[in-house]
Amino acid sequence: MSGHSKWATTKHKKAITDSRRAKAFAKLIKNIEVAAKMGGADLSGNPTLVDAIQKAKKTSVPNDNIDRAVKRGAGLSGESVEYTTIMYEGYGPNGVAMLIECLTDNKNRAAAEVRTAVSRNGGTMGDPGSVAYNFHRKGLIVVSKTDGLTEDTILDAVLDAGAEEVTDEGDTFEIVTDPSDMVAARVALQEAGIDYDSADSAFVPTLKIEIDAETATKVFRLIDALEDLDDVQNIYTNFDLSPEVQAELEAQ
Repeated sequence: MSGHSKWATTKHKKAITDSRRAKAFAKLIKNIEVAAKMGGADLSGNPTLVDAIQKAKKTSVPNDNIDRAVKRGAGLSGESVEYTTIMYEGYGPNGVAMLIECLTDNKNRAAAEVRTAVSRNGGTMGDPGSVAYNFHRKGLIVVSKTDGLTEDTILDAVLDAGAEEVTDEGDTFEIVTDPSDMVAARVALQEAGIDYDSADSAFVPTLKIEIDAETATKVFRLIDALEDLDDVQNIYTNFDLSPEVQAELEAQ
């Protein structure tokens, strides 16, 4: 899940249908188009585009689709790309704080669909500022675990590049940086020969709350409904799961 790695390892395992894969591809393509429009098609001068393409490739988006998205976003294909970023705030079941980031060409549609998904799945929408104070913007780099790669190895590579912390998230390591240091940390990883899955600007909670398995199941249901919406790009939450709760969920 966008914004919370543990979501990926604890939600119920289900086959990735063609429709879900298509939705994921479309969201990654949209990110590439926006990055190319904002900073141009030249990768050497557009680190945001570099990271958007890296994430798409790691998710197996075909190279032809990526190339077309870059040209479309940069205006090299004669097509126009117009998207607006909107952040919705709300609460999931049992008061879990949520930031829902949308990238849309239709604000009214995005607002209506997000409100419907939240209300139908045990959540409530919040006023602007009601939730955002629980989060701060950070750079977030995700590295998949491989044989011989340890938390200390990663920390040694990125510490001098401004990394604030490295955490073990099960199948991955997460590196948190100040947003201004994210590119330097990514480059430090590459120079150390360490491959990374994604590097994004993310909203990290200042304080996490632990939830039980029943609440987690409800929260995951809401996140699933939101992720099915075409306009929703990222979902950030402040929940945490103890090892016992993760085990209980995986046993279901």
